[in-house]
Amino acid sequence: MNFLPHLEAKRDGHALSPVQIAKLVANFTAGHIPDYQMAAFLMAVFFRGMTADERRALTLAMRDSGDVLRFPPDERPLVDKHSTGGVGDKVSLPLAPLLACLGFRVPMISGRGLGITGGTLDKLESIPGFTPALSADRITELVQTVGCVICGQTDTMVPADKRLYALRDVTGTVPSLPLITASILSKKLAESLDALVLDVKFGSAAFMQTEAQARELAQAMVTLGNECGVNTRAVLTDMHTPLGRAAGNWLEVKEAVACLTCGPTTQTGSPDTPDLRKLVLEFAAHLLTQTGKAPTLEAGRARAAACLATGAPLRKWEQMLAAQGADLGAYHARLELDHLAPAVLELKATRAGFLTRCDARLLGEVIRELGGGRLTTASVIHPEVGVDRLAKPGEPVQAGDTLARLHARTESEAETARRRLADAFEISDLPPRLAPLIAGTLI
Repeated sequence: MNFLPHLEAKRDGHALSPVQIAKLVANFTAGHIPDYQMAAFLMAVFFRGMTADERRALTLAMRDSGDVLRFPPDERPLVDKHSTGGVGDKVSLPLAPLLACLGFRVPMISGRGLGITGGTLDKLESIPGFTPALSADRITELVQTVGCVICGQTDTMVPADKRLYALRDVTGTVPSLPLITASILSKKLAESLDALVLDVKFGSAAFMQTEAQARELAQAMVTLGNECGVNTRAVLTDMHTPLGRAAGNWLEVKEAVACLTCGPTTQTGSPDTPDLRKLVLEFAAHLLTQTGKAPTLEAGRARAAACLATGAPLRKWEQMLAAQGADLGAYHARLELDHLAPAVLELKATRAGFLTRCDARLLGEVIRELGGGRLTTASVIHPEVGVDRLAKPGEPVQAGDTLARLHARTESEAETARRRLADAFEISDLPPRLAPLIAGTLI
């Protein structure tokens, strides 16, 4: 395929036909288009955008670049949730087992970190022995028997997205509306879902900086998802502040486990995380209403909270981990440890007052520099690094109180990170006026 005319057409703002898009996706997947040309095409899309028809064609071509999961008839609906990414966003970890206990099947195909946002698979791989690499047959088997699975796409499932995903992360094209839409929905359509809820984030650490941008992305995905036969809705959530009180792969696993125990995050010594719990219950409630299992969101939230309180989702979580190869003995031993990182330092408040800002973007950048994220496709992830015991905006603090605890590989890296992270926090005499965590829903 002579790809250059298509690249030049998109560079100049012209729309490509569905046939042209299908061919370029097929040829790129087959290795007939070099990465450097596709990187240029991604940048052209970033600046020129895509029409609705182009987005649909790209999404379906990516879905059809590989196998689509097939499940046997079952009274349990097939559902999933996807987040556009944020700092400290570990909602998928407790949500998947909760949904399985609520009578759903959850084939959660997840990805790795993009930019400063953490990846669900990176978090799970901090658990000893856990493998996200499963065959399509094994995914189907676990979904049918366990009820949930969190894994990566197989080599034969949406291979176009797998290659594009890696390129986007290192070419500055992550925050592109059509590319985000195609990446998310191609994987979700390949899961053969009945219902899908999307967590579309906005703020300093989100792909979409403003609520208006997030709403545009959410509407595009909801429209396309419903057109393709999947009951789709989106929830707009704020990502100016990290979600929960921990960010970093293993630290987020510990916080997710604490959420499943319905108690304070005693593993890290920090208070409860109502924002994490709120989103977990909210997405469960939406899927309950989307599938007719609950008459209202209020009833769905109550049912999800009651299920979480039984302890069944925690047991389901461990069942899923074991089914995906985790060494539960080593996992439980690791949970008992205060920290895994060799160097741990605290950032202290220098004055009394109310915390008015905890900048999620700066915090995400610090974690990436510590080794918790990727700067290139070849970057090695260090799961033990990160930040926990985060103070949250609106909370009163005294001089000497802990604002954050840094986990690093060396004392010097921890000290450098502590100096930089100080700029992420602001304290004032008066309590701030806090924006709501959930800004709206699109159906």
